[in-house]
Amino acid sequence: MKINQIIYLLGIFTLSAGLNGCTWSDTEPETVADKNPKSLYADAQQSMAEGNYKRAAEILVAHNSRYPYGLYADQVNLDLLYCYYKNEENTKGLQVADRFINVNPAHKDLDYVYYIRGLILMQMDTDLLHSIFAIDRYDRDPAYSEEAFRDFGFIVNQMPSSKYASDAKIRMLYLKNRLAKYYLSVAQYYYDRRAYVAAANRTKKIIDSFYDTTSAEGAIEIMIKSYQKLGLTDMEREAKKLMKLNFPKNSLANN
Repeated sequence: MKINQIIYLLGIFTLSAGLNGCTWSDTEPETVADKNPKSLYADAQQSMAEGNYKRAAEILVAHNSRYPYGLYADQVNLDLLYCYYKNEENTKGLQVADRFINVNPAHKDLDYVYYIRGLILMQMDTDLLHSIFAIDRYDRDPAYSEEAFRDFGFIVNQMPSSKYASDAKIRMLYLKNRLAKYYLSVAQYYYDRRAYVAAANRTKKIIDSFYDTTSAEGAIEIMIKSYQKLGLTDMEREAKKLMKLNFPKNSLANN
């Protein structure tokens, strides 16, 4: 894609986002009718079924405010969590998830809360413009990915029989590769700037924690070259053994 095309599309996107932002904020939200808990919850369910998660969230918030300790209290918060996720109101979603976990540490649906929390964090880690133009910015801050990895790991390790465990494993694999790419980019950054000790230290994290990712070979390469630059021949020799064991076809394995 040419630069002028990107600028043109960015202009359209910015204008569209601005218009949508005005529509979102200028529209006066409907008032939530004064109904009993069952009817109010039914209204929220109807809005969710119609895909109107913004309206459903408004109703669920009203339900929470009016009947905080009622029969529907837990389910209302679980549904509100989902609505915030679907609506990409990520900060609010995390607040609901964290509050639910703190209040209900042994709840039967705790796996669901951690699962949606992980999805929200993955959503926060994704930059919209990068997605539009298919740019893999793996060098961005990995804080959200690391937290999502922990949430999915909690399900897999603590609740292996959960119906979300299988998908959580798949997402952990994706996140491992994303995190490994990030740490590899950091190691390369230090190596390019002749900070060889820092570069070697970053590669150790990849080898220790993400040895089964596609970034492992590149990490060992930087490790070998860093030890060469530092004149640490024994450590360089051990790194080459590691390369030969895992990637015998690499030119540094037998060099």
